Amino acid sequence: MSSAKLGFFGKIINGYMRASLILLIFVGMLLGIFLGVIAPLHAGTFKILGDLFVGALKAIAPILVFILVCAAVTGHKQGKETKLNSLIFLYLLGTFAAALVAVVASFAFPSTLLFQEAANVTSSATVKSVIMNLVTQIVSNPIQALAEANYISLIFWAVGFGLAFQHANQSSKDFIADFAQAVSSIVKIIVRTAPFGVFSLVYTSVGAFGVEELYVNYGHLLLVLIGSMFFVGFVVNPLIVFIKLRQNPYPLIWLCIKNSGLTAFFTRSSAANIPVNMDLCRRLDLPEETYAISIPLGATINMAGAAITITVLTLAAANTIGIQIDILPAIGLSVIASICACGASGVAGGSLMLIPLACSLFNISNDIALQVVAIGFVIGILQDSTETALNSSTDVVFTATAVLSSSDNVAERVRNANAQK
Repeated sequence: MSSAKLGFFGKIINGYMRASLILLIFVGMLLGIFLGVIAPLHAGTFKILGDLFVGALKAIAPILVFILVCAAVTGHKQGKETKLNSLIFLYLLGTFAAALVAVVASFAFPSTLLFQEAANVTSSATVKSVIMNLVTQIVSNPIQALAEANYISLIFWAVGFGLAFQHANQSSKDFIADFAQAVSSIVKIIVRTAPFGVFSLVYTSVGAFGVEELYVNYGHLLLVLIGSMFFVGFVVNPLIVFIKLRQNPYPLIWLCIKNSGLTAFFTRSSAANIPVNMDLCRRLDLPEETYAISIPLGATINMAGAAITITVLTLAAANTIGIQIDILPAIGLSVIASICACGASGVAGGSLMLIPLACSLFNISNDIALQVVAIGFVIGILQDSTETALNSSTDVVFTATAVLSSSDNVAERVRNANAQK
């Protein structure tokens, strides 16, 4: 009897593991929305599922990043190109282009805000402090960097250890590679629980916030924000890919949106989505020595969505209180937004903390700026989710674009990636 039951449950587990993860996530999302509407009071009962999913991803991601980067550098063969210079250029270009799109959208469809009471948040950031913070993070204690998910520092130390291990004996190199493989296997198991985590996160969000009052007050602002992000994701990024590869970019774009963007939308954390992006790069057959570094780096400096948020909300604040801003100062804002976005934390709401800095460029008081931050948290259920989806999926898009050449068949790689579980 027990063996029969074991066989039955074994078949269920095997069927679940073989089923399309995207389809299961979509089912979890729909179920979360449905229960959030008809039974919002019970959302807290299932909150633990979302907390466990996101917590597990955040816990394993720093370890995964460190060991994969270390293993990639350890096994790197001299003379083998990693394309990191090209990739960093794409990250910065994409972030700046996104900020410009936000400027154009804000001028074409000006938004106003409803100021009430400032949020209980403080900010004293300056451009200098943002840059200095990035620099000083690099040499943080590596153990502390693991605990705090400081990916800039983790990459620095992982590269250092990797270079040192290049001179170790082969058994030590094999141990590093095996350890990286073991951590990757754990990540795959965690990612497979995504449908349950997404169900919980959606149910909790819909049950807690509802939809009516939020979108009556801030519907126009959300349309500008999300519309700008969609334009970057489906027009600007494909254009950059096409210029580089001279191939139809949309199979790659859609693959990344579907496999990376969807998960990032619900976790609302670029850092937590690093394992998902690593796996997608593997399925695309990209070189591990590149994506092991580019994906965690992208979670820190590739912040197109954050640049849009900072730019749109700052210009909306200026418009609300009657400050006239010409196009040139607005473009200057897009440059600052791009710099600030690179320092945005890879966690939910990270970009909002840099809005007071952008507002200060136009002499907008800190009290007003903090009210803008409060509004950002209110609309974050959609704004921050879409922002993270754009940021995270673009990490894979640009990694593939930097690595591949016009002679590579991108569509075939996408088909092979889709065929893998």
